[in-house]
Amino acid sequence: MIVLVATLVGVGVTASLGQWQLNRAATKQALHDTIEARDRLPALDNAALPCAPEAWSAQEQRPVALRGHWLNERTVWLDNRAMGGRAGLFMLTPLRLSLPTGQGADCAATVLVQRGWVPRDPYDRLRVAPPTKAEGEVLLQGRLVPAPSKLMELGTPESAPVGAVRQNVDMAALAQAWGEPLRPGSIQQVGDEQPPPSGGPKLLRDWWRPALDVGRHQAYATQWFAMAGVMVVLYMWFQWIRPWRRRQAPSA
Repeated sequence: MIVLVATLVGVGVTASLGQWQLNRAATKQALHDTIEARDRLPALDNAALPCAPEAWSAQEQRPVALRGHWLNERTVWLDNRAMGGRAGLFMLTPLRLSLPTGQGADCAATVLVQRGWVPRDPYDRLRVAPPTKAEGEVLLQGRLVPAPSKLMELGTPESAPVGAVRQNVDMAALAQAWGEPLRPGSIQQVGDEQPPPSGGPKLLRDWWRPALDVGRHQAYATQWFAMAGVMVVLYMWFQWIRPWRRRQAPSA
C-alpha cells in the first residue's frame, strides 16, 4: 500500500508539473501571436498614445512613433538584467512628449523609455557611462509595453537604493521624485532615435520575445511526463509483472 501511495503521489506531482509547463508554453505562444499581429498595425503617435492604465494594457506590444525631448539628467539604470546571455543593465530615460494641440489636460506629458542594454562594468557595478544625448526634439521608434519588470530584492522600498543604478523602479515613486506624472507603462526602444545620439554607450536592443521560451517549456513538460511514465512502468514491473513471472516459473 505504501508503494502504491508513493507512486500515485509521484505521478500526480510530475504530471501536474508537466501540465503547468504546457500551460506556460501556451500562454507565451498566445503572447507571441499577439505581438506578431500587433506588429503589423500602424504605429501609435503622440496623439494616440494611451493615458489610462486600462487603455495602455489593451494596446500593449503595439508599435509607436513618438516625438519628444529626452530628460537625460533623470536617466536611471536597472541592474542584474540579462541580454544575449550576459549580465548588464537596462538604461531608462523619460521622454517628455511633444503633445499636439488639445491634448495634455488629462494625460501625463512624459513616458518612461527602456532605451537599451549595456554590459556591467567588471570592476565597479555602480559605474555606468553617461547617457546618450540628442539635442532638441527626437523621433522615437518603439513598442508599447508594461512598466519594467521587477526582480526580488532584500529590504523594504524605503531602504532601496535611490542612485542612478537600481535593482527595481516603481513608476509612482519615480513620478513623485521627479515631480512629473508618467504614463502608466513604458516604451521599449527598437532603434536609435532620429536625429541619432552623439557619444555615450552603444545600446543593445535584443529584447526578449516569448516565442524563445515556448520550446523550452515544452521540453520541460516532456521530461515531467516521462518521469511520470517511468514511475508507472516501475510500479507495474516490481508490483505486478515480476511477481507474476516468478509464480509462473517452473519449480526446480
